[in-house]
Parts: sequence; C-alpha cells; structure tokens
Amino acid sequence: MSTPAVHKAEVLLEALPYIQKFRGSTFVVKYGGSFMDDPNPEGRDRVATDIAFLAAVGIQVVVVHGGGKAITRAMETAGIKSEFRGGMRVTDATTVKIVEETLNKEINGQICDSLRARGANPLGMPGNHVNLCEKLLGADEAGNPIDLGFVGDIKFVKAKLIKKALADGFLPVVSPIALDGDDQAYNTNADVAAAAIANSLRARRLIFMSDVPGLLADPKDPSTLIATLKVGEVDELKKKGVIAGGMIPKVDSAVKALKEGVRRVHFIDGRVPHSLLLEVFTDKGIGTEIVHG
Repeated sequence: MSTPAVHKAEVLLEALPYIQKFRGSTFVVKYGGSFMDDPNPEGRDRVATDIAFLAAVGIQVVVVHGGGKAITRAMETAGIKSEFRGGMRVTDATTVKIVEETLNKEINGQICDSLRARGANPLGMPGNHVNLCEKLLGADEAGNPIDLGFVGDIKFVKAKLIKKALADGFLPVVSPIALDGDDQAYNTNADVAAAAIANSLRARRLIFMSDVPGLLADPKDPSTLIATLKVGEVDELKKKGVIAGGMIPKVDSAVKALKEGVRRVHFIDGRVPHSLLLEVFTDKGIGTEIVHG
C-alpha cells in the first residue's frame, strides 16, 4: 500500500545512488534567468535551498551568476540607456563600473545571503579575482566587426583559488567580471564564464539554470523538449534553426566544456520548483542534457 510517507521514502531511495555517485564531485551551476528578477523571492529562495542541498550531500558546488536585468535597472537609474549590438551589451567606461558594482556587490551579495539563510557556507568571489580576459571582438549578423567596449572573452581562470575555497568548506559564488592584462575590468557573458570555470575545474556537471525548459525541437511547444542531445547533433540543429538566438552561446559553451573535460551539461528551467534536484537526483530528469557522442 502506497502512502504519502512511503512515496517520500521511494523518492529518497531513487536519489540515493546519485548522492553516492556524486559525493565529492564538482558541479558548476550557472544561476540566471528571469526568476532572478522576480520581485517575489520565493523562486530564488527555492533555488538557493536546492543548491544548499547539493552541498549538504557532499557535492562541491560553484555558483556563477548573471544579472542582466539588474544591470539595465541600475543604468536607467543613472540615466544611461542600454545599447545592444549583436546580442551583446555595449559597455563603455561608465557602464562597466555600473556592471561591476551591480554584479559584484548587489547580485552576488543577494545570492550569498539566500544561501547562508539555508545553512550553506557561501563565499562571494568577484570575478575580478579569478577571471582573466582579452577584449572580445564582436560581430553583427552580417559578420562585420563591431566594438562592444569593455566586453571580455575569458582566457584563464585562477582555478587554484576556487579549489582552495572548496577545500576550506566554502560554496564559491562567482560573478562574470574579468580583468585584462592591465587590470581593467570587463563585462563577460555569464554562460561563457560558467563554462570557462567548469572547464578549469574539470567539473563533473555544468548546469545552466534559466527561464526556458531546455532545448525544444519546436520553441513554441514545451512538449517537444529534447531530453538528451549528443554533441554530434548540434550542427544539424543549428542549421534547422532549432538552436538559435540566446541558445547558441549556451550550447556552444556546453560543447566546448564537454570537449575540455566536463562530463555532462544540463539546461533546466529555474522557475520549475526544485528543477535542480529533479535533474540531478532522478532517473528521468527535467531538462536537456548534452553528452559526448
């Protein structure tokens, strides 16, 4: 006879082999999407609880966060209009200071506070301390070069600093800011930053949390979720337009991560209650996983 209590026990038993398998492994979670900006903190707090759960069962978690909408709000408050070229934010000297302040203090601090309230031991790590970059040369849809200002492409991650934080029992929370060779701060794409950090740590899992269910064969139909995607299938899906727009840098980052040592990459919807736990600790999962092959 199945009762609510028995069902709870069955859920725990389904999770057990995954907990055993992943204990001691490194997971990088990219924390982003519209749920970050929801005025109701319930969604963000739920995600923080899931991340704290991963850490509590012995997984070494590193969080890399975005914050695009918060940056736009901060710029509007300062009387500056956001400009995008080729899908990237144009970042002049004034804007990069606002980006740095918003990501390193406001967003990073909020995530750390939420994790701390759930018993985790977060350590805010401004990306300036761990990410080194070169200026990113952008391109428009026709392939013509465009100057994005202080927008960087991460070339090196000081993985030893992150590993030390993990060894000391912390849960690092890293912002997507980077420095060039002259110690100039640059804004970087948070998806790319998460992949670079996962690569440097040889993470077992890289998980992108956003506001889409995963990769959809038909973007307008959630029932067409692609549960598993092999690297060899990516180019064909790009040609068909299945992988398009904002999913392109995510998928490209995922493919690069897999080629550089990350075992699997996942795309999940942070708005779905406990999507992180469902993806990691259940047989079926909830989003899209990209694997070798």
